[in-house]
Amino acid sequence: MSGIGIGLCGTVAVARVLSGLLYGISATDLTTLVIVCVTILGASIAASYVPARRAMAVDPMVALRHE
Repeated sequence: MSGIGIGLCGTVAVARVLSGLLYGISATDLTTLVIVCVTILGASIAASYVPARRAMAVDPMVALRHE
């Protein structure tokens, strides 16, 4: 979540540079920023879900003995 906040602050900070590269939307278009943030958040949750489920299935004592 903190990465999304930092990214939004960075986007607002460089909005003038981005405005020359974007066609049909402004650099601070709220709808676009929300869609991008939700997409990135969803992708990060999906990417961490499977490894977290797999790690929860391992007995901690077995994992410690292995190392």
